[in-house]
Amino acid sequence: MQPSAPSPAPSPAPSAAPRFDERLTAPRSWWVIVVLVGLSGGLIMFPLGTVPLLGGLIVASVLAGMAVSSYGSARIRVVAGSLVAGDARIPVTALGAAEVLDAEGALAWRTHKADPRAFMLMRSYVPGAVRIVVTDPADPTPYVYLSTREPAALVAALDAERAGAEG
Repeated sequence: MQPSAPSPAPSPAPSAAPRFDERLTAPRSWWVIVVLVGLSGGLIMFPLGTVPLLGGLIVASVLAGMAVSSYGSARIRVVAGSLVAGDARIPVTALGAAEVLDAEGALAWRTHKADPRAFMLMRSYVPGAVRIVVTDPADPTPYVYLSTREPAALVAALDAERAGAEG
């Protein structure tokens, strides 16, 4: 048997593990509102008897819970050379400088400084945010605004992913 030639080292595959992963969950106080909506549904059905009362309680609670859960299911991820925010997937090569916004800056960019062409994944109950310039000339979106509880970590993950994509 002849010795085989050494095979070249496999090239490192892009990491499938996200560099940043955050779920923008609804605040706990919203779940109190879900309970109150459920109780209201039960009280509305109270004059019709016990079974309708329980049905109203269950149906109203489930519908309100689904609404809160759906709103709170937005995710922001930096993975495989892309920024994934909600339904949007943007390659990090199409993104420019990222700016960490404090509570005042985030409020300003959500209101009077906002551009209607921008992609915004905002949650008013999250005080911090990141604004990322879009550098792709074919994309009319001037920037991406993302509410996040960890803006510095998101910017660091974007910088690390961009460095990995370029290198």
